[in-house]
Amino acid sequence: MDLITSAVVAAIEQGAPGHAPEPVSRYYQQLKTALGKFESAAAILAAITALEADSASEPLRLALAHTLSAARVADDMASLFAAQGLLAQLRLPSAGITAEATEANEKSGSVVSNYAVVKTYFATDRQRDLGKPPAQRFSGARNAASAEQDTLSYGYCDISIPRDHRMGQLESPSLWRLEFRDDPAKHVVLLTSDVQDADTFYAALGAQVAASAGKNAFLFIHGYNVTFEDAARRTGQMAYDLGFDGAPVFYSWPSQGDLSGYTIDENNIEWSTPHILGFLSDFLDKTAAQNVYLIAHSMGSRGLARALAALMATQPLLAQKITEIILAAPDIDAAIFKNDIAPQLARARNPVTLYASSDDLALAASKAVHGYARAGDSGPGMQIVAGVETIDATAVDTGFVKHMYFAEKRSALSDMFYLIHNQARADQRFLDPVDTPAGRYWMFRP
Repeated sequence: MDLITSAVVAAIEQGAPGHAPEPVSRYYQQLKTALGKFESAAAILAAITALEADSASEPLRLALAHTLSAARVADDMASLFAAQGLLAQLRLPSAGITAEATEANEKSGSVVSNYAVVKTYFATDRQRDLGKPPAQRFSGARNAASAEQDTLSYGYCDISIPRDHRMGQLESPSLWRLEFRDDPAKHVVLLTSDVQDADTFYAALGAQVAASAGKNAFLFIHGYNVTFEDAARRTGQMAYDLGFDGAPVFYSWPSQGDLSGYTIDENNIEWSTPHILGFLSDFLDKTAAQNVYLIAHSMGSRGLARALAALMATQPLLAQKITEIILAAPDIDAAIFKNDIAPQLARARNPVTLYASSDDLALAASKAVHGYARAGDSGPGMQIVAGVETIDATAVDTGFVKHMYFAEKRSALSDMFYLIHNQARADQRFLDPVDTPAGRYWMFRP
């Protein structure tokens, strides 16, 4: 079930609307109020009323889920926030909101707190300086192994998500709004960044994986022009928006976090690839994760794809823990991807999902630098390969940073939501098929 249907069913099973504890009833009513603002509110509320009469009915649960999907409720943060608050009251998994945030909410006596806190885990081969503030603790330089420390650093971050957060956005201070510092009530903020030794890290990570209903985790590998801080913030935002039940993890390689650093970034992702492979292997081996979702963006797709190919060749049993591989705007040579990488990824447990666009500025710049199409291009060069479900995301409104469309555009994250929560393949989601002589790909519905 999706997050909102799960919240409704769980609340009804606890006695809502008339016989549940007061906090549950309050959040349940708040959720229904949020849903009542949609154009199709009558159909949504009728489906909920039917479930109130028979919450165990699987057809009624599916009917509500389909009604919510048709209304695009997963794009509405008021509804998602209410559902997450309701699940928190029921003590069920709810997108990584921490106990501290729930406790603060209860102490305040407010309907919802000003912000939620999402805990994420990280591994990085960036150079570190533990004497600096959390946002500056890891630089764009490579971390050389020494007698004092290994190449990799491990730890966790706490990320704030503001009450009025919009799906897909990384809210930040704006000079236009005369905002000069981070405010967790308004912005997605890296609150803490604590380093742990490897044993402590894997024990904590493993505990959060084990606590999830499906033994779930996702690993995000960022792309070009991304700082450690923004990788952490993006991971927290994605976990929250996806309503992810499990452990959100990110691997941060030494990107310069600067538009002019493309060549350095390109060298560094090659340098990091063996470290990504080592971390992925350890993560799959040392935790009880049974469903692992891998998401890579842009240049990060190079490191993940090559690490995965090696893992599948040398440790196929570990690779079977990987449930989904999602490549967003992959900055990989199209011919190399089609001929060398895709055939190896075809061994995956499920088809690979590839989001492409013909309107991605960073991929266009990469193509100009290299002289050849990228795997993330759409249009005539669309990658249609066996074992890959390719989705043309050109029609997605990418906002002011075109290369971030996989996370900035609400419908793209909504598609990923149903991919992850329902294990739904492309023909089972809200996509339109496009048949060509080379094969079939998919497009977002208008």
